[in-house]
Amino acid sequence: MHDASGEVKTTSPETRTIAGVTLLTVRQNFYRAGHAHAGVFVPLSLVCQMLADSATLPPALPWLVRLGVPAAAISLPLGFFVSVARPNETVPNHAVWLIYLGALLLAVSVLTLGVGLLRTA
Repeated sequence: MHDASGEVKTTSPETRTIAGVTLLTVRQNFYRAGHAHAGVFVPLSLVCQMLADSATLPPALPWLVRLGVPAAAISLPLGFFVSVARPNETVPNHAVWLIYLGALLLAVSVLTLGVGLLRTA
């Protein structure tokens, strides 16, 4: 609890004040998760773009990989940000479905790429 310097001040178990801005703990955790997932999935999508050229897949499936992984890199973190967009939300709203959509897109795309790469070997 640093109230004199203005860095971090815990006012209740659900809120924290950082540099004069009060954040709900759930909102802070969701924002942290959104940034972390974006930071991992964007480089992963770039690697998948390069590997899609090497995979042995039917003609339409490389496009699933090329579009699915970047779409997951957008929709999954977006779900974390939008589901706690209002400053006073204590639980995620219905936009949390974007997280599940992004996870499904990522799983289908990466598994498709993996099968294509195994067929190449």
